[in-house]
Amino acid sequence: MIDLTRFRPEALRVEPYRWACIDGLFSPDDAVALVSAFPRDHFKTVKGYDGEKGYEYEARSLIGMDAGVPSHAEYLSPAWRGLAEVLLAPAYRVALSRLCGLDLANLSMEVNLSHYGRRAWLGPHVDLADKVVTHVLYFNEYWNPEDGGCLTILRSSDMNHVVSVVPPIIGNSVVLVRSDNSWHAVSPVRANCRTSRRSLAVTFYRPGSLSTMWPAGDATPLHHYTERSSLSAWLYDKLQDLGVADYLR
Repeated sequence: MIDLTRFRPEALRVEPYRWACIDGLFSPDDAVALVSAFPRDHFKTVKGYDGEKGYEYEARSLIGMDAGVPSHAEYLSPAWRGLAEVLLAPAYRVALSRLCGLDLANLSMEVNLSHYGRRAWLGPHVDLADKVVTHVLYFNEYWNPEDGGCLTILRSSDMNHVVSVVPPIIGNSVVLVRSDNSWHAVSPVRANCRTSRRSLAVTFYRPGSLSTMWPAGDATPLHHYTERSSLSAWLYDKLQDLGVADYLR
């Protein structure tokens, strides 16, 4: 399903760190199938500040850490089960290894889906040291960059030091090789945006790493993701101001 011939070593950039923008990943038919059936089940709200970055978005597991099968597979469309199978196959790791110049064969892998709704964001940060490579794929048919929600490659922790901005359009993807200066962010989604910014993150970890997205004993309630209308978004924002919005999930 993924066109692995797009993973060419010459696509890897070295400024301001090692990263690549890879497009044209899917055939037109597969792109339509993936966009139309992007999952909405078993999401949790992820928000807070971890000492380095602020963040707020919705997340769902597609493949758990070192798992050999998709998470909640019975809820996935045939296209999404097919994509999960491709990500689990050795050929995907081989292609990504060739692109990055790193051997990913024996690293732990985790795959998560995200909806970034109105006002959702991810502040400037470098990934945790346990992460080696992250491949982020996007699943919006259309997207106006003025609505925010774009991956922003940065030269520093300053959001104004922009190197490149990647809109979350189906077929686009970004590969990030983790380093101490691999700064990046997701710009805030505008309050009047009509659809969520939809993405998938494949993360390769050093052996023995633990999932920070789904830590052991995590009892965060899961829910079905729904878009909020302009009126309901306004009401939700007012309830957030009063500190009671989370009780209504």
